[in-house]
Amino acid sequence: MEEGTTIAVDPDVIPIGSYVYIEGVGVRKAQDTGSAIRGNTIDLFLGTHGETEEWGVKYLKVYWVN
Repeated sequence: MEEGTTIAVDPDVIPIGSYVYIEGVGVRKAQDTGSAIRGNTIDLFLGTHGETEEWGVKYLKVYWVN
């Protein structure tokens, strides 16, 4: 996993290895999954717990790049 690159996804929605564009964030690669990541939920890997808490929960448009 790489800070600023990796996202966790539901592989039934976005296949692992896919690139997506997240509005206001940029292009990220689906490289991880998680038990809480279901349906249209994406988890950004930000590096630290503090950065994650500061980011919070956001509802953004996501576009499949490939």
